Amino acid sequence: MTTGKKVLTYGIIIAVLVIGSLAYYHYFFVLGEGVKSGELNYVVKKGYLFKTYEGKLIQSGIQSKQIGTLQSNEFEFSIADQKLAEQLMSNSGKVYQLHYKEYNSSLPWRGFSVFVVDSVVSSQNAPQL
Repeated sequence: MTTGKKVLTYGIIIAVLVIGSLAYYHYFFVLGEGVKSGELNYVVKKGYLFKTYEGKLIQSGIQSKQIGTLQSNEFEFSIADQKLAEQLMSNSGKVYQLHYKEYNSSLPWRGFSVFVVDSVVSSQNAPQL
């Protein structure tokens, strides 16, 4: 093998490794994990090519800068598992604590959100007013 071919081969190998590492970091590296609590607003299955489960959790309101108003904190997320999504779908309106993982970017088959819920920590009925 000539010197030029060796340099080209090593250059291609290094480029593939760098691109692979960047792709892993951008799409698969877990940036953060946590638990969010609130009332489950909805869970839907949607998408054009990849059907994914998406949901919204309404967290407790906090006082906003304007007097006499509350700010609604919404947590929009994707759901990793079909069984988990069906469990959440059948119990909309309950108060949940959901464990999630945060990624740098979303993938079409993983969902629209960078927040992916992977388990339910606890659930209880919503308080009646």
